[in-house]
Amino acid sequence: MAPKTVSIDYQTTRVLPEPDIFIHCSQGTRIPAHAAVLASVSPVLENFIDRPRKHRSSEKIIQIHGVPCDAVIAFVGFLYSSRCTEEVMDKYGMHLLALSHVYLVPQLKQRCIKGLTQRLTTENVVDVLQLARLCDAPDLHLRCMKLLTYNFKAVEATEGWKFLVKHDPWLELDILRFIDEHETRKKKSRRYRMEQGLYGELSEAMECLEHICSEGCTHVGPYDAEVKREKRPCGRFSTCEGLQVLIRHFATCEKRMGGGCVRCKRMWQLFRLHSYVCHQTDSSCKVPFCRQFQLKMQEEKRKDDAKWKLLARKVASAKVMSSLSLPKRKRDEEIRGTINNHGIRSFKLL
Repeated sequence: MAPKTVSIDYQTTRVLPEPDIFIHCSQGTRIPAHAAVLASVSPVLENFIDRPRKHRSSEKIIQIHGVPCDAVIAFVGFLYSSRCTEEVMDKYGMHLLALSHVYLVPQLKQRCIKGLTQRLTTENVVDVLQLARLCDAPDLHLRCMKLLTYNFKAVEATEGWKFLVKHDPWLELDILRFIDEHETRKKKSRRYRMEQGLYGELSEAMECLEHICSEGCTHVGPYDAEVKREKRPCGRFSTCEGLQVLIRHFATCEKRMGGGCVRCKRMWQLFRLHSYVCHQTDSSCKVPFCRQFQLKMQEEKRKDDAKWKLLARKVASAKVMSSLSLPKRKRDEEIRGTINNHGIRSFKLL
């Protein structure tokens, strides 16, 4: 039975000569085309065309099977016009991706990757994932894996997933490993954010402690300076009110010297952390016990010094990151305020 020739709209304004090559596809159909056009777009088709024939009088034929004839027609149309409609992408996007990969048409391949990415669903993601692996499309492959990760329960109920489990256990293993790694990264990221939040709070507490000891605030202030007592809470630091309460308790607690008060231990830890963060090695620092802690560190090398130094570095880093996130004008004001901050040695309760 002779193959049926179909007419095709080349979607081009160029004047074309008579077709000199035919593409045979499924269902006994052949598509007329022009060897020069095909060879100029696809190096694979160029090799087919340049291959010597047994009989010079026979017509040039290229066989393309395994995909619907309409998909081949759309493929040939793109070779002429470099255009692909949304309707064609809806129907034959996966077939066109396979054809563009096999025949090395990068422009069509990128168009198909973009189109299939926009059309990903829980129903087709497994099929698209398998095709992305075969067609060397890493961006599409990653998008499929992410959709699988976030919608695994829905994908698990699809026929595509059930087929994959039966016939491709290695791909199933890759997917499950990717999901597990994603969960691990998520937990690490969550833990990192919590740690950075804690370091940021400690950094603010260090600044707030210097603010109270040098400038004074609503309830606690420098020992030998007049501080205006305000009824409203301090708006400069979110930790200021709580830290003032802690300082007032520390100053009056009877259990402090015996080491039996948890709140006083917390205050001692803040004083000690400040001594590790503070860069003033003389007596100019106005925070209580700062110089005493520094001298003690020089005289006695404790086992836990390394932990405190590491904590101090992380708190200092959190302060730098916090300052970089501020607008430039506010950052400059804070730097000037730090330079001009002379403070006083100890504090008093108001």
